[in-house]
Amino acid sequence: MILLSKETTMEIQSYQNQAELLLKEYLLADSSIPYTSVICGIFACKMVYDLTQLFSSVYFKSYLILSKVQRNEWNNRSISTVHAIFITVMSLYFVFWSNLYSDNRYAGMIMFRSSALSTFTLGVSVGYFLADIGMIIWFYPSLGGIEYVIHHFLSLTAVAYSMMTGEGQLYTFMVLISETTTPGINLRWYLDTAGMKRSRAYLINGVVIFVTWLVARILLFMYLFYHVYLHFDQVKLVHSYGLLLIFVVPFILSVMNLMWFGKIIKGLRKTLAKRQ
Repeated sequence: MILLSKETTMEIQSYQNQAELLLKEYLLADSSIPYTSVICGIFACKMVYDLTQLFSSVYFKSYLILSKVQRNEWNNRSISTVHAIFITVMSLYFVFWSNLYSDNRYAGMIMFRSSALSTFTLGVSVGYFLADIGMIIWFYPSLGGIEYVIHHFLSLTAVAYSMMTGEGQLYTFMVLISETTTPGINLRWYLDTAGMKRSRAYLINGVVIFVTWLVARILLFMYLFYHVYLHFDQVKLVHSYGLLLIFVVPFILSVMNLMWFGKIIKGLRKTLAKRQ
């Protein structure tokens, strides 16, 4: 057992106090949270990309025989999967379990409520969308067509505005719950790339995507518009640009979700027909 001198212990404690002060006063100060969180989000994307590349090259033989384009997509999808899990958990917490946006809380109007944690969470998501849209444009169109660029641009604009102003964060988290479908979609791509398109796992994955898409991207959006209707007396007080994002962005995303849902249904029917 190593015993430290009193001077050494005091010096270590001093460094710890300075680090905590730097964290609280600068990195996690209210004015710094948006910028700190965005940087954290971008850094996390880079870290996940590199770790996926390292891990996959060691443990997945199929990864080594993929083309460079497929490897980029493989790594990119791991980033979106990690972000989807993170933002889904946090969004579900804020929308359904946290008291921050509860109607029973008498601490200001719902449309203007925010916290350090909610702002930081949105900032991480902004960092992800910045990194992902950058990759989509850089490798265009291998990681997605124009519809993905539009989707990410709309999401980035809405999330960034809500993060910076604190307006309409509740509805931003409601929309972000739709990311719960991303892990299933990415898994479907991995199964297809691994040559498991006729496996039972592929079929189960298709059913799971259908259910989660219906709940998170169709029914939940209907609930969002219903919630806006019930709280319109507060919604109309939001800045005009915020109103544009509250009404237009979810509407456009809803249309895109319905279009993609139609493709999901066709794909699932085709898969079921082949198995029969």
